[in-house]
Amino acid sequence: MPCYSIEGVIPVVDPNAYVHPTAVLIGDVIVGPDCYVGPAACLRGDFGRIVLERGANVQDTCVIHGFPGHATVVEENGHIGHGAVLHSCTVRRDALVGMNAVVMDEAVVGEQAIVAACAFVRAGMQVTPRTLVAGVPARVVRELTPEEITWKQAGTRTYHDLARRSLRSLREVSPLGAIEENRPAPAAPHVQALIAARRA
Repeated sequence: MPCYSIEGVIPVVDPNAYVHPTAVLIGDVIVGPDCYVGPAACLRGDFGRIVLERGANVQDTCVIHGFPGHATVVEENGHIGHGAVLHSCTVRRDALVGMNAVVMDEAVVGEQAIVAACAFVRAGMQVTPRTLVAGVPARVVRELTPEEITWKQAGTRTYHDLARRSLRSLREVSPLGAIEENRPAPAAPHVQALIAARRA
């Protein structure tokens, strides 16, 4: 992975985390165990510290950055969807930030809350635990149901599994010229459970 020190500060990646080779880590970045950082994600710890706690996932093309002296933290099992931007904020335990959402400075996404795709969480906003927020700017839509919290947790487990699968088997290769006979599908055991939970 492209990994850079700045002023002698070197990123830290737990051996049980998976960081895709195209993700970029700069400076004061700490990636905890069982985390997943997807392709083309950029974690820039050149001003404030960036912390991913155990089991957090940061998906493809996410950007995480912050102001000097302000940490950006994704707590345990935080789930950051494709293309999201986090800046000097905190995403609490088991919360989800949807695809292409933006969470601004000193905002806090409460425990087990969900920020909808494309939402804009303004600076300083405190998202109540176990609520859904959506819109530009984001507003509380309603409380989450127990089924939605279970669905989110199942989704996060698929990324725990993906981190393990990627550590075990993801390798750069040259593409084939044609589809082979009896082409296998990737084995993703938690995905079927996630689909079943969503349909329930």
